[in-house]
Amino acid sequence: MFFDNSLFPWLANIQDNWRVIRTELEGLGGDGFAPWYEKHIYNRNWNVFGLYGWGVKLDRHCELVPETTKLIETVPGLLNAGFSRMGPKTHIKPHKGFPEGVLRLHIPLIVPQGCALRVEREIREWKEGELFVFDDCMAHEAWNNSDEYRTVMLVDFPADDLVIVKPRKRRTETFVRKLFGKRTEFNYLPKAAE
Repeated sequence: MFFDNSLFPWLANIQDNWRVIRTELEGLGGDGFAPWYEKHIYNRNWNVFGLYGWGVKLDRHCELVPETTKLIETVPGLLNAGFSRMGPKTHIKPHKGFPEGVLRLHIPLIVPQGCALRVEREIREWKEGELFVFDDCMAHEAWNNSDEYRTVMLVDFPADDLVIVKPRKRRTETFVRKLFGKRTEFNYLPKAAE
C-alpha cells in the first residue's frame, strides 16, 4: 500500500533537495556499504550504508554525508535511514518488514531502467527524485533487471495512525531486544502498542 505524499508535509523539503543526497551518495563510492543480513530473501547483491538504526545515529557514517543527515533528521520520529544499493539482476523476494506501526520512505537516487517495487498488488517503478511512502509490513518485493546498480535512500518513521498492520507491544520489544540485547532501553514504541 502506497500513501499520498500530501499526508507528509515535511516531504517537500526532502523532495526539493534529493539531488543534494545523490551528490553525497556519489562521493561515497562503494565505501562503507555492507551486505544486508537477511541473505535468504535476495539472490545476488543487496548492500546498505546505514545512517540511523532504531533511533541511534551512526555518527561516522553521518559525518560522511552531512547535508543528507540534516535532511533526514527533519523526518518526524526518524527511526532508520540509509542507502540501499541493489546490484544488477538482483531480486529481493516477497517479504514483510518490521516493526508494525512504521512507514518507509523511498528516495530514488540512481535508478536504471528495469527496477521496480511491488507492494501487495501494486507495482511502481522507481524514478529518480520521485519520492514515495509505503507500509513495509505489507508483502513486498523488489527487482533490478538492469546491468547497473540501483540506489535509493530508505527512511523509516512511526505512523501507527496510518498503517494497515497495527503494532503489537510484545513483538516490537522482542525484536528490538534481539537486535540490541536484553537490557536495551529503546526509543520507539508505537502509540497503538502501549
